[in-house]
Amino acid sequence: MWVLTLVRGLEHFWKIRSNSIRLMNEPSWNENSLLSRRQLFQKAGSGIGAAALASMLGAEDLDSGFSKRGFHHAAKAKSVIYIHMVGAPSHLDLFEFKPELQKRNGELCPEHMFEGKRLAFIRSRPSLLGTPKDARYEFSPQGQSGAMISNLMPHLQTVSDDLCFIKTLHTEQFNHAPAQMFLQTGFSRFGRPSLGSWSSYGIGSANENLPNFVVMVTGQVLGAGNSAWGSGFLPTVHQGIEFRSQGDPVLFLSNPKGVSDADRKFSVDSVNALNKMRLASVGDPEIATRISQYEMAYRMQSSVPELMDIKSEPKEIHELYGTEPGQTSFANNCLLARRLVERGVRFVQLFDQGWDHHGNVFGSLPKKAKQVDQPIAALIKDLKMRGMLDDTLIVWSAEFGRTPMAQGGNATDKISKAGRDHHKDAFTVWMAGGGTKGGYTHGATDEFGYEVAENGVHVHDFNATILHLMGIDHERLTFRYQGRQFRLTDVHGNVVKEIIA
Repeated sequence: MWVLTLVRGLEHFWKIRSNSIRLMNEPSWNENSLLSRRQLFQKAGSGIGAAALASMLGAEDLDSGFSKRGFHHAAKAKSVIYIHMVGAPSHLDLFEFKPELQKRNGELCPEHMFEGKRLAFIRSRPSLLGTPKDARYEFSPQGQSGAMISNLMPHLQTVSDDLCFIKTLHTEQFNHAPAQMFLQTGFSRFGRPSLGSWSSYGIGSANENLPNFVVMVTGQVLGAGNSAWGSGFLPTVHQGIEFRSQGDPVLFLSNPKGVSDADRKFSVDSVNALNKMRLASVGDPEIATRISQYEMAYRMQSSVPELMDIKSEPKEIHELYGTEPGQTSFANNCLLARRLVERGVRFVQLFDQGWDHHGNVFGSLPKKAKQVDQPIAALIKDLKMRGMLDDTLIVWSAEFGRTPMAQGGNATDKISKAGRDHHKDAFTVWMAGGGTKGGYTHGATDEFGYEVAENGVHVHDFNATILHLMGIDHERLTFRYQGRQFRLTDVHGNVVKEIIA
């Protein structure tokens, strides 16, 4: 690699020297035409630097400034659809059946669950809060695997044998924005690339007319904002591109009034011609990013409207998902996610707001569960019918879990209106397809769902496993920044091999 870098740099140096000699032999030459000694080494240095940059980024030539690095091993998942429930659902009332917690509902929690612990909002020793004993919340074993799923998710129950549960995910942050960033970027503060950006940088897209990484959001902007899908210090071509299911699919993509397609094409070509001249001079990867973004935006003007027009889907598909063309909904976004991966987009991320239930959790949770249950199950069924589930990884997660203790008073008569506080030490996520074991559960928590009892999985392990399924070795996918090599999992992370089929 370093030999190729040196050869490219010397070639650039030789071209500069040859051009200088050629100029001396032309009639119009004068001594001011010669490069000074300082200019010569500056240009040669930028050429070697640009070649080194291209080499580091896996580029085949200096015109692009970036390209995919490729797979480290055979990928099990060609694409990822990552569903993030913003605010953190009560996994205890959806996927974690704890009879002992139900039995001791209303009792003060054991001292070890409160003393010396740091919780987001609970300040005095709280009561235990069990799942209500009514038909809506009833747990029952589903499918051949016997996975326990609440009746709040009746559609998901029907695909239980496709789900791979991790019951012991744990994180280091207990407030929303830092926890969202930690889950998505491996770091709790702004400035690091997101998981989707790392995957874009690592393997790129299979469709040159669509972005590598697409984001769709239902509800208000999450605590971490667009940092949750930002590119950090990676070239900005790898940041998530937000699509909207109503109005213009991508902001500022349409031509301004009075500007024709031919005018826009001329404008893009002219700007990029200047950018390519500048790129050849200085080798700045951000110039390559701009070139790519202008060209991609122009191609997207024709590809995106067709993609976003879900009216073309047959009636039975709309009935399966519960979609309504022209509306903004999580169901529409699930269907669009399938259409995106069908067209070769590697990483699609769906964010759904409204899961932060600090109060009246048992009144609010059923409403939110109903909004997402049918479309998520439909997405799994649809991909399976099309033969796409085996190589499409679906991830369902949140930034943390919820406490088995009540937030909102200790008196038993107040328990029904209580909520659950943030809980970082053990919570449930699941995957489906993409090389994971369907009908499998990894890890277990204690009788209250409070602490890891066996097979804990850290966020870095979780992210390392997702990258592994995509054909990427998390220890080898790095980017040099501020003097050292960075990666998504920092200096941590182990692939959870037990969940891989």
